[in-house]
Amino acid sequence: MKYIITESQIDKAVFKYLDNQDFIQIKYGENIYIVNSEKDEYAQIGYNVRNGWCVISYDLLEEIVSFFPLSYGDMMSIITKWFENKFNVETSMIHVQPEIVVYYF
Repeated sequence: MKYIITESQIDKAVFKYLDNQDFIQIKYGENIYIVNSEKDEYAQIGYNVRNGWCVISYDLLEEIVSFFPLSYGDMMSIITKWFENKFNVETSMIHVQPEIVVYYF
């Protein structure tokens, strides 16, 4: 049996998945970190308010791609849309890196 899933349905499914992760938002200086729990050493998503750069952890991207049959590029776009909507920000650049160190200062 074949199912046709629209782009908006995939977006909604990924948004719901991310909403159910119970992420915590931590603001330090010009940075916003999305972490799994307080005092985490590494963030799942990092964002710089001044320049709009958004960094997605490779582990988060890999986890979500394993559930949804999309390319890394498509999934990066969806995660970024979720982040922009959830935290009412605009991103100017997106990239992925293995570890996003949370700087507590």
